[in-house]
This record gives sequence, structure tokens and C-alpha cells, in this order.
Amino acid sequence: MSGNCLNFEEPIKDAITRVRFAPESNNLLISSWDSSIRLVDVESSELRLEVQTEAAVLDCCFQNESVAFSAGSDGSVFRYDLHSGAYDIVGKHEDSATCIEYSPETGKVITAGWDGNVVAWDSRSAKASHAFVGSNSHVESISLCGFELLAAIGSSVRKYDLRKLNGTIQAEDLSMNKWIRCLSSMAFQKGFAVGSLDGHVTLQSHSVEKGYTFRCVPKSTKGKYHLVAVNDIAFSPSLPGVFVTGDNEGHVIAWDGSNRKRLLELTRYPNSVASLSYNHTGELLAVSSTYTYQEAYEMENQPQIFIQELGESNLKSAAVGGSARR
Repeated sequence: MSGNCLNFEEPIKDAITRVRFAPESNNLLISSWDSSIRLVDVESSELRLEVQTEAAVLDCCFQNESVAFSAGSDGSVFRYDLHSGAYDIVGKHEDSATCIEYSPETGKVITAGWDGNVVAWDSRSAKASHAFVGSNSHVESISLCGFELLAAIGSSVRKYDLRKLNGTIQAEDLSMNKWIRCLSSMAFQKGFAVGSLDGHVTLQSHSVEKGYTFRCVPKSTKGKYHLVAVNDIAFSPSLPGVFVTGDNEGHVIAWDGSNRKRLLELTRYPNSVASLSYNHTGELLAVSSTYTYQEAYEMENQPQIFIQELGESNLKSAAVGGSARR
């Protein structure tokens, strides 16, 4: 299954915004600017579900194997029954809802939007807890680690406690000195990684006072300066310290954060890489190759999703035999 491109009878018509593997299966949730949510079984390439909404879907996530959520450009936050295809509204932002995560610890859906709000919605009732970020502040990315919510705002990472999320709580701000494009919590320890608009990645562990920053430079540039946005970061759920980055020129690179080294670089994808997701075993990586509307002269090939084998055995053979191919 190494490097397979998922084939759809009806191609995805607009830019892919997010891909997410299910918590316990190889079902993949896909959101897109074409106002759709799709659920695909990557083992059989079978489209299990497609639901059309009225607005572009900017992010999506699972609650479990049966329920998913989405955030829309019209501010709507929807919940989906993945068996029947039925969906209902959980709540609504006053502007576009750009980020969404589900918190198993609290049973709440966490969203952020261009209205300057971070909201924890109780999906079982109409109750919601709000934290006001600021009227001119856009949350670029959010990530969860237990009860800790991380939100990327400009060049800072803001930390919230989900048990105390309301408008009066003073959140902790950490300056990254770079304009942040994406944010991801570490899998095996408390900490996070951020990717910047100028091609840098910063690793910040709670056990280390100062973070470690490096340039995410593809080998093909031969060390030349590479000012390309890092659009997404995904940590392996099975290999401590291992994570992958995807950038706006189609490069996906695997890194060993613990030992500060590059593990492998995949063959360049035909479009920008907008989103990455590991499956629950850490053996498969979903890569969305799509335009992202970030650049005036961005590549505009047909949006595609590739499934790459990227478990421990693949990383070891790549380290010995050279770069991986898809």
C-alpha cells in the first residue's frame, strides 16, 4: 500500500482542508472547500460516506468510529452520524470556524474562529464555554494534550486549561518569534511543535526551558534558504519523538526530534501538502496534496490523497537504503 493514491469515482472538486484517520480503524475523514465531508476506507478505497453542507468545510475531527464533527466557513459546527449520514448543528461562531478538535477527557468539542473566540461545546447539550482571544486575533491552529488546549495566534502559542475555560481565565502565552502556520502536541510527552510561514519548525518540551528551532529544508534545495510555509506536523503514535512535516511546495520529511536528525524525505508531491495524519498504529500516513490558496502562483493540480507506509520498518530501511519512493 506504499504511496497509493486514493481514487474517487467523483473527484474532490476543490482544495482539501484536512485529513484525519479514525481512532481505531483505517477509515479516513476528509474535509474540503467543496463543502463536503467524506469518509473513506483506505484499505479498500471504498467511499463509505459523503455529506454536502452549505459552506466550505475548513476542518474536521472524529469523536469515535461513529461520530465526527466539522467546522465551516459560515461559522457552523456540525456533528455527523457516520453510519446514517445524518448531521445536526452543535453551535455557530459569528465568523468562520477554522479549527476543531474533540476532547475525550471533557467530552467537549473545541473550536476556534475568526470571531476571536475559542469555544468548548458540550455536544450533549446547548452549553458552551468561551475564551475570548481578541477581536483582531485569528487562531491559525489548535491542538489538545489531555486537559491542555494549545492555540497558535500570530507568533505566540496560548495555553488554556479546558477545566477552566471561560472569558476571565488568564492564559499563558509563549512567544515563538515566528509567524505560526501549524501546531501539534507531542505524542509521548508534554510539549508541542510549531511550523512557521518561513519554513522553520520549533520543538518545545515542558521538560526543557528553551525550545529547539531548525529550518525544514528539503535535500533538493542543497542547503539553500527555503522560505516555504510548513502547513502541517504529525507525530507518530508509535515511535517516540518521530514526526513528519508537510510544506507548501509538496515536500514531506520525517524527523527524529529526540536526536535532532532527518530520517527520510518522500518524493515531492504534485501539489502543496495541506494536511497529514497517521493511522492509529503509526504504520500509515495520509498526505493531502492540494492547493491551499496561500500563494498567488500556487500549483493547481487536481487535489489528491496519498497513503504512504511509514512505520518503523519503513523508516529503518529508508535510513539504510536511501530516500523512500511512492
